[in-house]
Amino acid sequence: MAGFNSVADLKPFKTMWRVKVSIVRLWKQYSAAGGLTIEMVLIDSNGDKIHASVKKELVNKFDHQLEQGKTLTFTNFSLNHSVGSYRTTNHLYKISLLATTRVRSCEALPVGLNGFTPVNFHEVLDGSLNPDFLIDVIGHVVEVSHVEMISVNGKEIQKISLELRDLADVRLPMVLWRNFVSDVTNAIQLRGEGRVILVLRFGKIKVWKEDRSVSNAYNVSDVQLNPNMAKVKHLGQCKLPADELQLAIVESKPLTVASGVSVKDDFFIHTPRKTIAEMIECRQVEKCIVMCTISAIETDMHQDLNPYNPQAADKRADENEFQFKHLYIFCKETKSTNETMSTERLLNMRNIILLI
Repeated sequence: MAGFNSVADLKPFKTMWRVKVSIVRLWKQYSAAGGLTIEMVLIDSNGDKIHASVKKELVNKFDHQLEQGKTLTFTNFSLNHSVGSYRTTNHLYKISLLATTRVRSCEALPVGLNGFTPVNFHEVLDGSLNPDFLIDVIGHVVEVSHVEMISVNGKEIQKISLELRDLADVRLPMVLWRNFVSDVTNAIQLRGEGRVILVLRFGKIKVWKEDRSVSNAYNVSDVQLNPNMAKVKHLGQCKLPADELQLAIVESKPLTVASGVSVKDDFFIHTPRKTIAEMIECRQVEKCIVMCTISAIETDMHQDLNPYNPQAADKRADENEFQFKHLYIFCKETKSTNETMSTERLLNMRNIILLI
């Protein structure tokens, strides 16, 4: 498109980008650290997708302009590396809207350009797909469990287990939570003699030991049941199993196989991840996750590494020839052995450490 950059070309070295995109998914997300943010998945005319975020400080500024399904132009925004275990696209970067970002309505992109790319069930089950990326799924519901109430952090949440099959009769286990449970049960009750076809957008691959399944991912996922054939064609999948296999009501699948909600998942989803450089640049108190390797340990606080010595800043966080950031961990000796973490213990933690 003349005058517009393609999503595939977006990189962090500048902010003066201009794109014409459609919002294929939009949701609001709350976290203790980031507050209420707006999250989006955008697609351009080439079919390339990228994640975009609006920080809490700018939500009121842009909220009225953003709507799922709308085509807009975005001018002047920043780009950051896309990381984490719930990535909505395979783009290396994600967009962050700025106070100076300009959002304008424009002519709509072609109907049906929605980025729906259903995966092959075999690729989910054999581990070919990276579980850090959310996926699209479509299939024929052949098994369904009774609805269960699961206690999560003191709240009762609905859960239902399903089994989908594809054209090759490959079966894929699925677990849905919260409001999607009612959608499934209603579709089953109203199906009559027909089949129940389920479309899941931005689903999460769950791995338990050697077993793999799919679940909805909080506010990100979208579930459609029995979409009309025209819509299925637009989504890129119109052929479905043609036999008369009856829907089976079965016992619920074990929770450990495909849990969609857990304390661990809740923490890692709602707590932002930062690099050491981003943590150093931070100017406010917040909670974050930093994944790093301990590359050096100092058990004695030398003068040149004193955190109150401004000349020591470069030594506290430097770079080696491989461009790895170094974060030095200091253990100050005290009279009480209970207050001292030994060097040996820290060395045993050398491989990976989460700083929270």
